[in-house]
Amino acid sequence: MANPAADPAARAPGVKVALSTASVYPENTATAFEIAGRLGYDGVEVMVWTDPVSQDLDALRALSDRHEVPVLAIHAPCLLITQRVWSSDPWTKLKRAKTAAEKLGASTVVVHPPFRWQRQYARDFVSGVWRMAGETDVRFAVENMYPWRYRDREMLAYAPDWDVTKEDYRHFTVDLSHTATARTDTMAMVDRMGDRLGHVHLADGKGSAKDEHLVPGRGDQPCAELLHGLADRGFDGHVVIEVNTRRAVSVAERESDLAEALSFTRRHLADARARRLAVPPRTGRAGGAV
Repeated sequence: MANPAADPAARAPGVKVALSTASVYPENTATAFEIAGRLGYDGVEVMVWTDPVSQDLDALRALSDRHEVPVLAIHAPCLLITQRVWSSDPWTKLKRAKTAAEKLGASTVVVHPPFRWQRQYARDFVSGVWRMAGETDVRFAVENMYPWRYRDREMLAYAPDWDVTKEDYRHFTVDLSHTATARTDTMAMVDRMGDRLGHVHLADGKGSAKDEHLVPGRGDQPCAELLHGLADRGFDGHVVIEVNTRRAVSVAERESDLAEALSFTRRHLADARARRLAVPPRTGRAGGAV
């Protein structure tokens, strides 16, 4: 059965839709490229983690060539489980992520704010990201996070803050699963990001203390509203599907979820474009288009 999301006619011009390699976990990076190519994604975002292939630029280039799927973004290894991937020094990680993006042709490096216990890194983070951004055409898009919660307790795990709009960054990544977990107003955060919104992690959530990363449309986040408004915001980045499929009972179920996420995203991007094209141009006093 043909996959409608893979039909080039269904692709909205302008915004590219990529698959995060994290979306196929516990499958590996190579599987993500294969699935992205088969389903018709425009590219991938490589989550650099403990899978050796995700850390190997030659292997990533070979996968990209084999499946004809470009690498559009690199997610730097800043998770708890990746603290020793590409060095234990966080600045070395970002430098290697920048090099990977440059060599693979990716436009964006996604980075989380530091953990609070990374005191020196946190102290220099804002100025350091600006400095590195000035050394390359690659965007360093800092991603919103969330408070950690356990029962009735809340711990602020990130510094300077989980709400990255409280700091002055050149580019932001908005993650809608993280806004759900933070129980914050997503569109208000996006408004604060303004024209510095450079990258989107599209997923859904229901406000659980756990970072859910549901398929878009299965939670209560304004996924469609965000997609509809990207053009109006002058967005020139990528939308990345970053969902949790680890509970899929079969390969077919995992691919069905990823196809659904791609179809949802392309449909709402196309709807937004159609509405913009349907609006007649404003005219000046002499009747000419403005």
